[in-house]
Amino acid sequence: MSAKKNWSGYVTTHSFSLDLEEGVFTGDDPERIALSLKQSAEDSLRRKASPLQSAMSMLNFYINRAGKNLKPERRMILEQARVELRKAFQR
Repeated sequence: MSAKKNWSGYVTTHSFSLDLEEGVFTGDDPERIALSLKQSAEDSLRRKASPLQSAMSMLNFYINRAGKNLKPERRMILEQARVELRKAFQR
């Protein structure tokens, strides 16, 4: 496995940053996605940043990892989840 080519897959399977709810990014409700990420970030004892930064980083990582393969409808839901995440943290 080439480290540069498959780094995102390695991070996904070996990361200790947050314990995410299974299927969190596949839902159709941006608010539910945001609240699940918020809960995971607040519960984590391993995060290095604030809960908001950790949750936002996981969301951004997922969006960026999907890249061009992310359907426009799914991208819109995840972009709205960013807005909802900020609301959930009152920012």
